[in-house]
Amino acid sequence: MNGPSGPDRPPAARPRVRSDLDGLPLFRGRAAESGMIRLDCNESPLAPPAAVQAALTGAVQGLNRYPDNASADLTARLAERHGVPPAALSLGPGSVGLCAQLLQIACAAGDEVLIPWRSFEVYPSLAGTAGAVVRRVPLTAGHALDLPAMAAAITDRTRLVFVCSPNNPTGTSVSRADVERFLAAVPPDVLVVLDEAYAEFTGRQADPLDGFALVREQLRQGRTNVVALRTFSKAYGLAGLRIGYCLSAPPVAELLGR
Repeated sequence: MNGPSGPDRPPAARPRVRSDLDGLPLFRGRAAESGMIRLDCNESPLAPPAAVQAALTGAVQGLNRYPDNASADLTARLAERHGVPPAALSLGPGSVGLCAQLLQIACAAGDEVLIPWRSFEVYPSLAGTAGAVVRRVPLTAGHALDLPAMAAAITDRTRLVFVCSPNNPTGTSVSRADVERFLAAVPPDVLVVLDEAYAEFTGRQADPLDGFALVREQLRQGRTNVVALRTFSKAYGLAGLRIGYCLSAPPVAELLGR
C-alpha cells in the first residue's frame, strides 16, 4: 500500500489515554556508576549476607517455574516472627508496591488521599495514578509530622492517610502515644497506612512507634482500618529483591491478595 510519507504525512493518531496523568512527575531511575552508593535511595554499602547469597544461588535452579503467588514460606516465617496470623500479612514488590495496592483498594477517582509534606516523594504520584486527589499537610517547624493538623484535614472524601515514621526524607519520628491520639480522631472508614520502611533506624526514643505492635492491638480492639508496612530493602540491604510486607486486618489482606 502506498500512502503519504515525509513532511506531508499527517501526524499519527495517539491512543486515547488519561489526560489527568500529564501533570505527574516522571520518575527516572538510573543505574549506579561503578562503586557509587546511591545515598538518595538509601542503598546499603554492604553486600547481602552470605546466607542470602547462597539462597539466591540455589534458587536459580528453579527459575523455570512460576513463583508461589502467596509466598507461603516467607509469610509463615514473618507471621511467626511477629506473632500474627498468616492471613493478616501481605507481601509485595517493596513497601512502595504495597502502597500502590492499598491506594487501589481504597480509592476511586476523586477520592482524597492525605499525606504529610514533605514525605516520601512517590506518594503523590501513586495517589494520582489511582485517580485520587492529593491533599498535603505541611510538617511542623521541626520537620515532624503534624498529626493534629492531619486529623483536622480529614474530610468525608478522605479515603487513605499516609503516616511515614521515621519520615522520609526528614528522619523525624512520631511516638506511639501521638499515633494513638491521632487514630482516635480518624473515622473508622478511613484507611491509615503506617509506613515504617525505616523502622529499624528509629534510634532511642522515649515512646517509639512500633506499627506492627500497634496494629496487633488495634485488631484486638476490633479496629480494622490501620495497617503497617515494613521492607527488607533498607536495614537488611536487599533493595534489589524488592520485598515489602504489610500487616492488616485479614479482610484488607484478602483485598490486597486480589
